Amino acid sequence: MKARIHSIESFGTVDGPGIRFVAFFQGCPMRCAFCHNPDTWNPHREVPYEMTPEELVDEVKRYKNFIRKGGVTCTGGEPLMQAPFLTQFLKLCKQEGFHTAIDTSGAIFNEDVKQALQHTDLVLLDIKSLDETLHKQLTGHTRTANQQLLDYLQHIQKPTWIRHVVVPELTDNDEHLQKIAQHVARYRSIVEKVEILPYHTMGTYKYQELGISYPLEGIPPLTTDRKENAISIFKQYLSCPVI
Repeated sequence: MKARIHSIESFGTVDGPGIRFVAFFQGCPMRCAFCHNPDTWNPHREVPYEMTPEELVDEVKRYKNFIRKGGVTCTGGEPLMQAPFLTQFLKLCKQEGFHTAIDTSGAIFNEDVKQALQHTDLVLLDIKSLDETLHKQLTGHTRTANQQLLDYLQHIQKPTWIRHVVVPELTDNDEHLQKIAQHVARYRSIVEKVEILPYHTMGTYKYQELGISYPLEGIPPLTTDRKENAISIFKQYLSCPVI
């Protein structure tokens, strides 16, 4: 069994606690309008790494001294597209004593995903929108699997960080933010942190390189004031850190 890996970061600081080894998995079923990694979408695109679980763990072990207080994060793309590989890889990581995390859009929920979660210490879960129409507009998918995954995480009491991208003119709306904050508060038994991710345009050059039309052309990055506004709204409903 081999995974298709888009890229590897050996000193990650934004994808889970501490300094982390981050593996970016190739392939994603969603087409998020604000995605800054469109080069990870196509699961069949040429990649620099095709590795077995054992080979990827050997790569992780090269950085053991740096990540011993952090861990390993699998992101993408959508790592749950390769859930059977994740199960084997994360199991090996746990045997080596590494903290493990999966960063996911929640686009996939099935028995393979449940198996991978058995060897996961933390899930970083994106919530795009609770409005079905807007969710479909933003991602090209319904939010059914995302909701099923969140409910399952609560069922198994899996520590979770929630991530939400705030986009001017689309999700930068106080009523929208209040609804998400109230929704997340229902899962306070597992939610350890909320990360407000401000929309930015730093990945637009990738669309040009791939010959893809950028769907949010003309929408400006989120301002610092509006990010702080979103944080203050979430803090009304949650006692966990909101950053």
